[in-house]
Amino acid sequence: MNGMRVVRTYGWLRGGVRRWARAVRSGRRDAGMVSAEYAVGLIAAVGFAGVLFQVVTSDVVQSALRSLVAKALHGSF
Repeated sequence: MNGMRVVRTYGWLRGGVRRWARAVRSGRRDAGMVSAEYAVGLIAAVGFAGVLFQVVTSDVVQSALRSLVAKALHGSF
């Protein structure tokens, strides 16, 4: 009985070490991919910010915003 407990404990420990080693190896393979994903996300965010800036600074949107603010300031409370 005592020998069986040692075998079970050793098997559990060995399985934990294997899972840990597999996680370390898989993280090492994807290390460069994370940087590439950040770069693509950054480029997309900058592009979206540029488009949004062009839309907000257009004459049509600025006049609509001015009228909206004017209505809000002259409204009755």
